[in-house]
Amino acid sequence: MIFIKVKNGKLDVGINAICLILLLGVIIYLAISWNNVPDQVPGHYNAAGEVDRWGSKAGLTVMTAIAWIMYFGMTAVELFPKIWNTGVAVTEENKERVYRILKSMLGASKLSVVATFAYLTINSALSRELPVWFLPAFLFIMIGPIILFIVKLFKAK
Repeated sequence: MIFIKVKNGKLDVGINAICLILLLGVIIYLAISWNNVPDQVPGHYNAAGEVDRWGSKAGLTVMTAIAWIMYFGMTAVELFPKIWNTGVAVTEENKERVYRILKSMLGASKLSVVATFAYLTINSALSRELPVWFLPAFLFIMIGPIILFIVKLFKAK
């Protein structure tokens, strides 16, 4: 059986709540400020945070839709722990521990993705360049928790 229910903890509930608040917040922000958003907004940024492609403000709705798809996709993946590549042997005695750690890692990744999309969407709506610290911070926010949870996973196996 591929479907195994890994119980949601307080961290899981909190992460999902924050994700939904961010996603809904972006929709509300765009709805309220749509008439003030320029017709051309940043469509892509280079590594220095400078705008290197401009696009229609309709692209902001695409970014928002992608953020929702990523959220629901990662939430769906959480439901099927047997398909996860755990990196360690899963046994009857360690499966709850291993799956709990991996579910937390997925949750942290989901929050990182949603927060990044929310920030980029609003930043683009404001037609701003990204701050110079964005790329290093983004890499740290995406990779840092994964490394932390992998270390926890190998200690818990």
